[in-house]
Amino acid sequence: MPRRVEELVSGVDRFQPVPLYHQIFLQLRGEIASGQRAVGSRLPTEQQLSQTFGVSRITARRALDELAQAGLVARKQRIGTIVTSHPAAKPIEGDIDQAMESLIAFGRNTQVRLIELETVPAAPPMSELLDVEPDADLVRAVRVRWQDDAPLGHYVTHVPAALGVNLTAESLSKTPMLALIREAGIRIGAADQIITATLADAALASLLQVDMGSALLRVSRTVFDPGKRPIQHIQAHFRPDRYQIRLDLHGVSV
Repeated sequence: MPRRVEELVSGVDRFQPVPLYHQIFLQLRGEIASGQRAVGSRLPTEQQLSQTFGVSRITARRALDELAQAGLVARKQRIGTIVTSHPAAKPIEGDIDQAMESLIAFGRNTQVRLIELETVPAAPPMSELLDVEPDADLVRAVRVRWQDDAPLGHYVTHVPAALGVNLTAESLSKTPMLALIREAGIRIGAADQIITATLADAALASLLQVDMGSALLRVSRTVFDPGKRPIQHIQAHFRPDRYQIRLDLHGVSV
């Protein structure tokens, strides 16, 4: 029996043997591991999770309890569920200009399919990541990048609308977003990127044409201007069979 689209967009798949609460746990655990949900930030409530994923509050509560049992969050009455886990890895510094040029070149050498483009009110964790007031307008773009007639990556990007970047269906079909940010007169000064591994949920599996539960690379990146103002946040998921992250490392002579 084919699955309807509305059964996939929530991020859980009722046709899989994996319990719904554990599917939600895996997604939230991945967001914590990638740094998208920082230490001290508050997770959605049981009611919010039940509405987002279309599950009962009992299922949502069990997912949050599993996070607490794993030592990733602390659950406190009248306060909520607070992230307590730090990302394990220490940052490695790199050249921002070289990295941005490489990302722009990658965008020009692949094809993009725009899935969604909308203006949404900022809410945690995005309001915290982009340092904007709650309910401030954000431009949200969902895209899939293709190469050689097959998908390789799924992107969810948020940019503060107040920056005035020309983000339209037409511009995004022709020009990488980082190039559009530069064309708006905004200089790129730094970026904070975390790379982790995760498993494909129902929606990602459908868009990337892989089986649910397949291994994916998750890249969470916040881009800043020279004054350390956040200007873009992107969460990307890549098929590891079609995408590699390559570092050119040099030794230091002594």
